[in-house]
Amino acid sequence: MLQSLLRKQNPKLIFRIYLQTFLSAFTTSTPSTCTRPYPPPSSLCIPLRRPPIPKKVPFTVSVHGRSWLDPYHWMSNTGDPDLVDYLTKENFYAMDFMADTESLRRKLAAQMRRRMLPRVLTPPERWGSWLYYQYVPEGKEYPILCRKLEGYDGFAKKAVNYLRGTILKEEILLDWNEIAQQFGYVHIGTCRVSPNHKFLAYTVDISGHEIFILHVKDLQTGYIVPSSKVERVVSVAWSEDNIHLLYTVCDQNLRPCRVFCKKLGSKKKDNLIFEEHDPGCCVDITSTKDGKFITINSNSRSSSEEGCILVRIINATDLQCEFCLVRKRVPSVQYFLEHHGTYFYILTNAPSKNKPPNVLDYYISRCRDEDIALGDWQDFILPSQDITFQDMDMFEEHLVLFIHQKGLPMLCSINMPIDIKSKGPVCVEDLDPWFFPMPSNICSAAPGSNHDFFAKSYRLVLSSPVMPDVIVDYNMAEKTFTIVHQEEVDGLVDMDSDLYCNNKIINDLKKSVYDKETPQFPKKSQNWSNFCRAFVCERKEVASIDGVSIPLTILYSSKLTCNGQSPCLLLGYGAYGEELDKTWCTDRISLLNQGFVIAFADVRGGGGGCTSWHHEGVRSNKLNSIYDFVACGKYLKSEGYVHQNRLCAVGFSAGGLLVAATVNMFPDLFRAVILKVPFLDVCNTMLDSSLPLTMLDYEEFGDPRIESVFEFLRSYSPYDNISEGTCTPSMLVMASFNDSRVGVWEAAKWVAKVRENSCSTCSKSVILRTNMGCGHFGEGGRYKQCEDTSFEYAFLMKVLGMTQTT
Repeated sequence: MLQSLLRKQNPKLIFRIYLQTFLSAFTTSTPSTCTRPYPPPSSLCIPLRRPPIPKKVPFTVSVHGRSWLDPYHWMSNTGDPDLVDYLTKENFYAMDFMADTESLRRKLAAQMRRRMLPRVLTPPERWGSWLYYQYVPEGKEYPILCRKLEGYDGFAKKAVNYLRGTILKEEILLDWNEIAQQFGYVHIGTCRVSPNHKFLAYTVDISGHEIFILHVKDLQTGYIVPSSKVERVVSVAWSEDNIHLLYTVCDQNLRPCRVFCKKLGSKKKDNLIFEEHDPGCCVDITSTKDGKFITINSNSRSSSEEGCILVRIINATDLQCEFCLVRKRVPSVQYFLEHHGTYFYILTNAPSKNKPPNVLDYYISRCRDEDIALGDWQDFILPSQDITFQDMDMFEEHLVLFIHQKGLPMLCSINMPIDIKSKGPVCVEDLDPWFFPMPSNICSAAPGSNHDFFAKSYRLVLSSPVMPDVIVDYNMAEKTFTIVHQEEVDGLVDMDSDLYCNNKIINDLKKSVYDKETPQFPKKSQNWSNFCRAFVCERKEVASIDGVSIPLTILYSSKLTCNGQSPCLLLGYGAYGEELDKTWCTDRISLLNQGFVIAFADVRGGGGGCTSWHHEGVRSNKLNSIYDFVACGKYLKSEGYVHQNRLCAVGFSAGGLLVAATVNMFPDLFRAVILKVPFLDVCNTMLDSSLPLTMLDYEEFGDPRIESVFEFLRSYSPYDNISEGTCTPSMLVMASFNDSRVGVWEAAKWVAKVRENSCSTCSKSVILRTNMGCGHFGEGGRYKQCEDTSFEYAFLMKVLGMTQTT
């Protein structure tokens, strides 16, 4: 499905601070009465340097006949040198505030690094005659994309093996480290190898502004194809002839809106073949799995009353033919196409007589490929009770379905081609599906690359809070599975050995996934390892304010006694239908070993299996997300998982809105919060259509040009609802100066206004840390990640009075 641009945050966000000037005065703190209970902020080691005080510039906001002052509006001008000066002062203050945690941060970072293997490997994945894989060399931050030739049977195998041993050694296709060394920053967007494996099309951002540049590399010569460089490229798709490349280009607001066709080696200007003029829609381009058709998907941000999807297809073997419009736009309807044999298979949520009205869940239709434009589609496969379809993947001999059952992931394969005599639709069970065996505690099932249409195995990455990532190949023909690789956790000296005795990672993988000369798959194994003896992972259902049950996943050490005394970190997101990341993370061990409970609240607005879970937390339903989060926090306290005054929260990007709005409405719920590149200044941002993503976000949050919508947005917008004279939780707010999704000024304005309105004692434990060199997703280096995470954890331990217990 289309991966649209979101105000969301990579959970492994990396920051680096460039401190520029030192212009802050020293003063004694102002006495005040603080109602914060445990521990009182006055007991914290707070520097004599007082928090920076930014300038105020008179500015009046007027909309729908209302006016109000916003003296920090000037911060939205990132070219103002006073903004850089202010952010630099804030960086100094943050470092001063955290100065007494330097030893703790070093210890935490060392723990995290010890759990990392010196050299990270991903198992090779077969595509045609090649094995593709990645690895991070020892001491390096970023991966290297490589491949090796795989042999055939019989004489061909002998010939290829001979060449492999004498000529064709490992080929390095792309080295992220070289790009980072050259430009100081690297973010790889997409990589697509041509069908004949001779060219690599990839996009790279070297500034942090998410302006991705397209390059095409000739894998035979190792050189970049002349005239292949194009800026603002998002997605690409190869034609079957291997010399034509289709790609999408963004406008100034980072909205992918145009599709071009490039002919390699041609000096002619790339041909514009499609343009989307609706500012509320993004264009994505891909090819069907069999490579026979290319689809242009014009999507709104999410399915809604305004949202829809326009799909056009073109024969990948004849790009001169006209695009075929699959169906005209219909409100709330989406289509995703695959092709097999002489049929198109369409995953859609279109209205149908075979499903209840007003239900937005997906099902599968099909039609003959020559009839695709006629609209004569047959409702084909329907989900069963308690099951919702999420996605599908197509192979020559199998159809793979991604399913959710009661919010938990499942997958199954169905033999292809499907030949049924029934005139009506069938259920999944009628097609003799093979449901992939998975661990009982699984929370995440992410697909591998699975490029090869002719493959008989499907690769998945399984993970949960207590199970390191497992890469599994499911042989759909034999209905068996092979554990190809499981993430190793090294350096567990900070854990009792008896807790890990039954969790040893597969023996064959301890050496490596493949030897240094030739990638090899390890021997078959039917066991996956987990840390269920070391950590307890519980799934609870928490009643929200309206009685709806909210999934809450709770993680803690098996040595911990839940007696109402523990600190807790509650995570939430609740936007765009995106599922909260609950995959394995070795960094969390440092918190769990200190007695922390870590909880994941799958509030409405995020992903929850059924499509309605998202819709129940958007626009006029956004308060559901906030009340769900509050209910989960109160549940942790009332059930004895956490001390009444030791609950903390973290929110990423749009999740920052969730946490900050909760802080405004329930200031006593949290003792500390971490807001990472947070979306906080909702009204001002949504009123500025010149900003990237704003118009696309009308579907998610509403269009403030409509007065009633604006009033609702203003009722919960974090920046517009900071109460005066209240005590605020301790806050670590993290921003990126080059962030094109969430402006750096949102965090800066929030911190300035919180400090201005809260009591002078609490305001000293509100700190802002800005990465002056990166964008929304940070730098992504594996070692730099440890420094940032240790800073966050040390902040929590400091404000909870735990620095002496580590």
